[in-house]
Amino acid sequence: MLAMALLGGGILGGLFFGGLWWTVQKGLQSAHTGAWFLTSSVLRISLAVVGIYFITFGGWPRLLACLTGFISARFLIIWLAQQHSRQINNSTIDPGSRDGDNNAT
Repeated sequence: MLAMALLGGGILGGLFFGGLWWTVQKGLQSAHTGAWFLTSSVLRISLAVVGIYFITFGGWPRLLACLTGFISARFLIIWLAQQHSRQINNSTIDPGSRDGDNNAT
């Protein structure tokens, strides 16, 4: 049962923090940035609270396992976002340059 709570927390955390990353990407490009962030916050927080409530059923060991999965997902999403950022940065570097130095010498 604790493993299921850990997995459920990981899924909720992935949705929460993945949704946050997606919102930042889309919201900053939108003309309605405030609406993106407000709507996303309400949906993500509602999903997390309701999900944690149903996963844990009020038991503190399940709550601890669920929150461990939730926070672990945060670190995974941060790592994935950094990898994505590196791929974007590497694709914009001139192939003829060394170490990303675009200055001709």
